[in-house]
Amino acid sequence: MTLWFVFALMTAAAIFAVLLPLGLRGRSQSQGSEASVYKDQLAEIDRDLAAGLIAAGEADAARSEIGRRLLAAADPAVNAPLQPNQGLRRVAAVLALIGLPAVALALYLPLGSPRMPDFPLAERSRAPDAQQLDGLVAQVEQHLEKNPADGRGWSVLAPVLLRLGRYDDAVRAFRNSITYNGESAERHSDLGEALTAAANGVVTAEAKGEFERAVALNADEVKASYFLGLAAEQDGRQAEAARIWHGMLDKAPADAPWRSLVQAALVRVGSPAAPALSDQTVAAAQDMKAEDRDAMIRGMVERLATRLKQNGDDVEGWLRLVRAYLVMGDHDKAMSALNDARQAVANNAERLRQLNDGLKNLGIDG
Repeated sequence: MTLWFVFALMTAAAIFAVLLPLGLRGRSQSQGSEASVYKDQLAEIDRDLAAGLIAAGEADAARSEIGRRLLAAADPAVNAPLQPNQGLRRVAAVLALIGLPAVALALYLPLGSPRMPDFPLAERSRAPDAQQLDGLVAQVEQHLEKNPADGRGWSVLAPVLLRLGRYDDAVRAFRNSITYNGESAERHSDLGEALTAAANGVVTAEAKGEFERAVALNADEVKASYFLGLAAEQDGRQAEAARIWHGMLDKAPADAPWRSLVQAALVRVGSPAAPALSDQTVAAAQDMKAEDRDAMIRGMVERLATRLKQNGDDVEGWLRLVRAYLVMGDHDKAMSALNDARQAVANNAERLRQLNDGLKNLGIDG
């Protein structure tokens, strides 16, 4: 309503601006003031003639001209400004009052969107980006229609189509990328992901085959390994899934961005996470000097404890820390870490449940 009210005020102001000049009548000049001036000029001519400043003929001519002007000033009809015709003025007023709003509505109703809801500012800023992306994708697709053997074009287009949710088109693009660029673990893994997405998250036999080809080319291909574990989970082979995912964690760096995803998958299949210090690591340390062995183990544990102080939501990290202290025989620190872990996840019921389940697997009453 506020917007329409503002529009109404703007329309009224525009109409007023049109009608104002039409309503102003020409104002007649002041007759009395002009007549007085001309009379003064006649008197001045008489004075100049008496003083001998002008000749009698010039005085007569000047009197005639001033007399003519005096008569014109005395008769308003002689030099009165032309007034607009009243009929034309009324027609113009009607057109301004009715015609302008009528024309505006006639244009707005078919072209405008009066019932369209508000478009949030954030969406306005994103809309051009989405339109630009669609335009770029269309350009690349047109290019590839004319140049189907452009492997680089397919490799650029395929992940964009996958992100846009055009899974079938992404599958075709990934296949063409393999055809024209050659095989690689990453390309087979990406194709398997697209096939899985096209099947609504189910790792089909065809997708599994692509993941197996990827692992055959590179045993450390993370995406392929994860989806092979997911395939095992979907087939009901949870122990196989846990084995694959544990193997990923064993080889992964501590700051791997996908670590939390794999840990969550392990919890889903009911498997505890691997300890921070494996039994093999501790056994290997037995051959070292006591001081060196103690320094190595404690350094690893302290680094883990420091990281958990910064990120207390890592349930698997807390379980590894407790396990490490137990392996070292430091029961008090294990209990202290246990209490810190419970405080860190106390506000998250799901993480607290995961922590208690993991503690039970370690032989500690959760």
